[in-house]
Amino acid sequence: MIVNPYLTFKGNCEEAFNFYKTVFGGDFSYLGRFSEMPPQEGMQMPEEDQEKIMHISLSISKETMLMGSDTGGEWAPKTMIGNNISISIAVESKEEADRVFNALSEGGKVTMPMEATFWGDYFGMFTDKFDINWMISYNEAHLQK
Repeated sequence: MIVNPYLTFKGNCEEAFNFYKTVFGGDFSYLGRFSEMPPQEGMQMPEEDQEKIMHISLSISKETMLMGSDTGGEWAPKTMIGNNISISIAVESKEEADRVFNALSEGGKVTMPMEATFWGDYFGMFTDKFDINWMISYNEAHLQK
């Protein structure tokens, strides 16, 4: 398993990650904006959120990636200092993703069940019974690199 911190911002993710890049060096391995998301039925992205960061990754060592995103729309009021950090775990199989997700989320609150995503991961999110935020992902293509 690979464990990485995932930081959530209220609109200044790009500014924060540009700062982190000056500290850690390296390049962004991914930078995606909400405007790049495929349309989702019943969900309209507000114009002011279009250029915010949907996901960004910055390698800070051989083993560690700092990841983050902005939050907006219906999620913004829930994000505050203290709940804006998640633990992201990348596993080596879909079965392992389900096992870890089901075990850690027991007694907690699932915010996104494990499912295939448009970016290619089998992915889910939840807050465990101790109020810790988790993200579980599996991506076969990433493991082959």
